[in-house]
Amino acid sequence: MAKVTSEELGKEPIGKLLIKQAVPASIGILVMSLNVLVDSIFVGNWIGSIAIAAINVVLPVSFFIAALGMAIGIGGSSIISRALGANNHEKALKTFGNQITLTLLVTVTMVALGLYYVDNLIPAFGGKGSIFEPAKIYYTIILYGVPFLALCMMGNTVIRAEGKPKFAMIAMIIPSVGNLLMDYVFIYIFDWGMEGAAWATTVGYLLCFGYILYFFLSKNSELKISLSHFGLDPAILREISSLGFVTLARQAVTSITYLLMNNILFNLGGEPMVAVYAIIGRMLMFALFPVFGVTQGFLPIAGYNYGAAYYDRVKESIYTAIKYAALVATLVFVVLMIFPGEFAALFLSNRPGLSPEELATNQFVLQHTPFAMRLVFAATPIIALQLIGAAYFQAVGKAIPALLLTLTRQGFFFIPLILLLPKFLQETGVWLSFPIADVLATVVTGIYLGKEIKKELT
Repeated sequence: MAKVTSEELGKEPIGKLLIKQAVPASIGILVMSLNVLVDSIFVGNWIGSIAIAAINVVLPVSFFIAALGMAIGIGGSSIISRALGANNHEKALKTFGNQITLTLLVTVTMVALGLYYVDNLIPAFGGKGSIFEPAKIYYTIILYGVPFLALCMMGNTVIRAEGKPKFAMIAMIIPSVGNLLMDYVFIYIFDWGMEGAAWATTVGYLLCFGYILYFFLSKNSELKISLSHFGLDPAILREISSLGFVTLARQAVTSITYLLMNNILFNLGGEPMVAVYAIIGRMLMFALFPVFGVTQGFLPIAGYNYGAAYYDRVKESIYTAIKYAALVATLVFVVLMIFPGEFAALFLSNRPGLSPEELATNQFVLQHTPFAMRLVFAATPIIALQLIGAAYFQAVGKAIPALLLTLTRQGFFFIPLILLLPKFLQETGVWLSFPIADVLATVVTGIYLGKEIKKELT
């Protein structure tokens, strides 16, 4: 693998550079998304559709704790990108050391609290009825591996900030492949059920952590930190926190959304309706992987060039990223509008000997998921502007507008919509909330980003 230095972020043509950054990011996200998708297919076929719903209940809690690592990673990586662009190597090193210390302190504390309050958290997030027991089994095991996941998510963003997208891609692929292999061994061969699904995922986290540790200890990384860099620096912590809070707030709102959705849908249709949302959630993670890949590839380019005061390159990177992301989002939209039923069927077991309850649940899910999927993804072609716009402000260190734009879709629009529309339109109101929120958030982001470009980048 050719050695890549961070200086290339300020020299190579933007189009070529964005492809170079976005393709590995997209591949990594694709593999991670395929992992979530195939993992759910395995669980649905080998354990049952209620097991998919159980995992969906656990995800908001475990993802929120892991998102602490991502928040610290993205907040610190914005500093690192700009510090490398300004040739301030010592600040980049100190920031990385502080990221590691902060991630360990915060996530271990949160895991302890999560385990202590397990019996309260699972029902609160929709783990009721027959969903509770499998959700508790999965949750308890997964939480032990979450600190390693948080360190992986933090480390991955730093690798990308160094301008090493291929290594970041490999770091994302390793846990996914490991998880799927362990799924086969633990669920299919050993017949461990939900315990097997949870341990497979946890082993994947550990494998990823091992690779990221190798990267930073090897000659591939420019960030060679010493013990002095681990000491917490109040000024750096404030900057990490202000920028990282954007990511954390987004994940917090996502967790609240899961809580509300699982409870609203449980009240509308019981466990089968929660299973429908679980499938939709997996498709949201999987189908949009190339859009998220472009966004991830855009972040270090914008951050580095902004730190180096190459404002024309920053502006060019915004327009190019939006164009690329919009193109792939439109392709995703077309596929999902044509084949929603085929995707839904992948998650449902057709093995012999299914109980009448399982057969009824599968039939319900298969009938309701295609309609829901079409509505949820109806505004997909326009979300590129929304994602790139919010990412720009985070990349250049403008925490407040980044926070507001990040919260616009889910916090300001989506949550009020799902609380209101189902009262009048029942299930349809839930799914219709997705495209309405996307349209409103995209309009707001477009206006704000246009003003920023005219004011700061011209």
